[in-house]
Amino acid sequence: MDTGTEPVAGRRPSWPSYFMDIAALVARRSTCLRRSVGAVIVKNKRILSTGYNGAPSGIDHCAQTGCLRKRLDVPSGERHELCRGIHAEQNAIIQAAYHGVSIKDSDLYCTNLPCSICAKMIINAGIRRILYRSGYADDMSGQMLREAGVEVVNLTNESEGDTP
Repeated sequence: MDTGTEPVAGRRPSWPSYFMDIAALVARRSTCLRRSVGAVIVKNKRILSTGYNGAPSGIDHCAQTGCLRKRLDVPSGERHELCRGIHAEQNAIIQAAYHGVSIKDSDLYCTNLPCSICAKMIINAGIRRILYRSGYADDMSGQMLREAGVEVVNLTNESEGDTP
């Protein structure tokens, strides 16, 4: 009997696709006017924390104040300090710390490759692997992540299929 709640054979997403889809859904909460980014921190196939980019709690969002980076014509990947927002990866790390959740040896699923500031936080937080969908204009982040031994995986072509 089909109750409509059973998974359909052959359409169950792989774990990486599943967590990346969740990161994309989290990105929909973004309040950034230039780029919506979502992040999910996972360990042993369990979600530990999520984050999206936008202004800190209690601070006006860019929708209310306008985008400072756009007004100043700051290119993507440069001068990160000239922004009201906090990055999705930073928010996910901060949320884990706020709630006392260890993220050591975890994986980070992110809709975009992290910037160099996020890369430094990821390295020091003990995240062992980053899985991302789209690139980002910040060569320094890739260099630091390689040097620190953080595995970086591009899931652009991740296919969905049956997984146990």
